[in-house]
Amino acid sequence: MPYENPADWVAAPTVPAPRPLMPTPTRPARASDLDRLVAIEELAFQTDRISRRSFRAFMERKTAMLHVIEQEGEVAGYFLVLFRRNSALSRLYSIAVHPGCSGHGLGTQLLQAAEQAAFEGGRFVLRLEVREDNPGAIALYRKHGYREWGRYLDYYEDHTDALRFEKVLRGDAEVESNVPYFPQSQEFTCGPACLMMALAHFQPNYRWDAVEEIRIWRESTTIFMLSGPGGCGPLGLALAAQRRGLHVKVLLSHEGPLFLDSVRSPAKREVMELAQTDFRQRIETSDIPVEYRSLDLNDLRETLARGGLALVLISAFQMLGVKVPHWVLVIGDTGTHFVIHDPFVDYEVSETPADCSSLPISHSLFLGMAQFGKQGLRACLLVHEEPLP
Repeated sequence: MPYENPADWVAAPTVPAPRPLMPTPTRPARASDLDRLVAIEELAFQTDRISRRSFRAFMERKTAMLHVIEQEGEVAGYFLVLFRRNSALSRLYSIAVHPGCSGHGLGTQLLQAAEQAAFEGGRFVLRLEVREDNPGAIALYRKHGYREWGRYLDYYEDHTDALRFEKVLRGDAEVESNVPYFPQSQEFTCGPACLMMALAHFQPNYRWDAVEEIRIWRESTTIFMLSGPGGCGPLGLALAAQRRGLHVKVLLSHEGPLFLDSVRSPAKREVMELAQTDFRQRIETSDIPVEYRSLDLNDLRETLARGGLALVLISAFQMLGVKVPHWVLVIGDTGTHFVIHDPFVDYEVSETPADCSSLPISHSLFLGMAQFGKQGLRACLLVHEEPLP
């Protein structure tokens, strides 16, 4: 996605940590809460109510979290978060407070508890829908950092439209980083953008601009992708990194040509194979170590602990909803989450660099994302300022 403004290239070197979530006295809903939950539902909503049967089903569903909050021993409200398997996304399906308990900040506490539940469940984005004629709820979401990114027409039973909101979750972990963030300027330059971020981190005098981004892409490209210009392969990026003074190690799960699963044109396949043969021949004459195996948790954690960074190939499906290979830069480790810079900023849905930098993703979820295609290709570049031990 092209830059809206060249100023977007200049990002703050650190991302301020968000305000810690408030303690929230919620608990999992029980069968004994059903009468009160149904009563709250009938008082809080005129249409699209959750039935008693559905509440019970959500209590038993492994991909749902139904929690209640109490006031003076009575259930005063609830939140319901749904999780999609093998996804980084979660959905706030419903949230409600008994009208007789309003005015005590319970809505805020429930919202923060829902965010924490989603974050602890390994998700880093929470999405929701809200009636466009509900200004109170819309104001609450905006106040707590949710951004509007879409609309569903004729969504509710009475044909009212729904506004779609989402928030990047950061939990209460420290995710500050001194690794600068640069968004990619083209749809096919995620790899160069990640390498440029690493270069700017290790080399304070490094000069980067749009010409340098395209130069790295030309040095690293696989020539073709599904359509349009090609993306960058791991060996090409490794050579570009070494040429600019970084020490790099490549972890690659497959030998031979890559990214050919969906290439139907024999001519394109031949050109891609030749380009990648050139990369392999040049790697063999360099001193870049290549290990043909899958990366694991310790590879990333040890690299980060030694002051290195990691360019990791992921499937963009879980983050962007499209099945394409995508490079991200791993910049930190909280002990439970890797912190990444994702160079893709979707300006069409009002994203900003702040939405895509210093994202905490749980270790298990990230390793699940870090593979692409039918072969389950895993590719990683471990980059350092000093020679590797």
